[in-house]
Amino acid sequence: MAGKDEAEHLWLPYCQMKTAAPPLKVASTQGTRIRLADGRELIDGIASWWTACHGYNHPHIREAVTRQLAILPHVMFGGLVHEEAQRLAHRLCALLPGDLTRVFFSDSGSVSVEVALKMAVQFWLNKGIRGRNKFLAFKGAYHGDTFATMAVCDPQEGMHKHFAGVLPSNIVTDLPRGEETIAQFDRLLEAYADELAAIIVEPLVQGAGGMIFHPPQVLSRLRAAADRYDLLLIFDEIFTGFGRTGSMFACDEAEVQPDIICLSKALTGGTMALAATVARAHVFEAFWSDDPSHSLMHGPTYMANALACAAANASLDLFEREPRLEQVERIEQELKAGLEPCREMRAVKDVRVKGAVGVVELKAGPDLETMRRRFVEHGVFVRPFGRVVYLTPAFTIEVIDLQQLTRAIAHVVAGE
Repeated sequence: MAGKDEAEHLWLPYCQMKTAAPPLKVASTQGTRIRLADGRELIDGIASWWTACHGYNHPHIREAVTRQLAILPHVMFGGLVHEEAQRLAHRLCALLPGDLTRVFFSDSGSVSVEVALKMAVQFWLNKGIRGRNKFLAFKGAYHGDTFATMAVCDPQEGMHKHFAGVLPSNIVTDLPRGEETIAQFDRLLEAYADELAAIIVEPLVQGAGGMIFHPPQVLSRLRAAADRYDLLLIFDEIFTGFGRTGSMFACDEAEVQPDIICLSKALTGGTMALAATVARAHVFEAFWSDDPSHSLMHGPTYMANALACAAANASLDLFEREPRLEQVERIEQELKAGLEPCREMRAVKDVRVKGAVGVVELKAGPDLETMRRRFVEHGVFVRPFGRVVYLTPAFTIEVIDLQQLTRAIAHVVAGE
């Protein structure tokens, strides 16, 4: 009974706990497997919310964190710095395009976006321009669960519509990808440009808003519009960064440089909480001043945590040493082959694959609790949401395990 009493103290995310099935208790992880306390073993199809890109318990990351723990687990980043953070910032800037050269560390994706929004508003204030405090965001967007980030999520279809009367008001429209939506996008910019601080988008794939894909040309259009109206462009690459869509960053494929980019999730290979907001030189220059009021007044307590930075540096080592992007290419082909049979199923609206992201979109919202239970019965951990059943596996997954995942989706979606 002690275990039951302990579980009763938890408040779980994204569920109605009164009616939801009890969570599965995990005893250990290894590679792409989750071992449950009751002895069952599941193939993880979503890499713990897309973070464990190298699989679980990678020895190189574990050893790096162990070494760092013995030397320096954490120091405050106010007035102090340390080698792991400096090295990580340097490496990130070397990987990112153009002059994205200033890294602000935080400890979650939501906060990294919050910092980006704050940077964008203060950028204009520091330049002596007032009134630019709104953002242009897009339907289908998800950028986080804090108040500022909720205000740039999809206001109708997103999970934060309960807060509609509380959140700041922004401009939300369709991604400009067809004649009608391009015209609407242009009209909104013409009408509201003087009130906007920035445009914010998830490049190539809108993740938690529905796994919605768009082509690179959309991002080129956003860059051109931002330049035309003198706006900042923010890329939220929390989901897409670090190889998930097939290139190291989605902006690489699009050949579009944002003014600010947000990174998290796979940054540490799924081992530690860490995020980064990286700004171009001209953004940072607006804060470089003799005036103390021009400083960015933000500083998470565990900012640039040394253990997390060590894990992130070890994760970047693995991208350098091991064929991660080639593995993503292989996964893409397997996902296309394995999920294609779902396209002909009566319940399916669409099947789409981009890099190591495979999506089966249903015509109607399923019984999610029943579907999740059925996946466990098939020996896999897959967590659909809304009308979307998706896979975002570790890049190191074996073909046989990936095939079991796609077969499980085909069986469950077919009602077998």
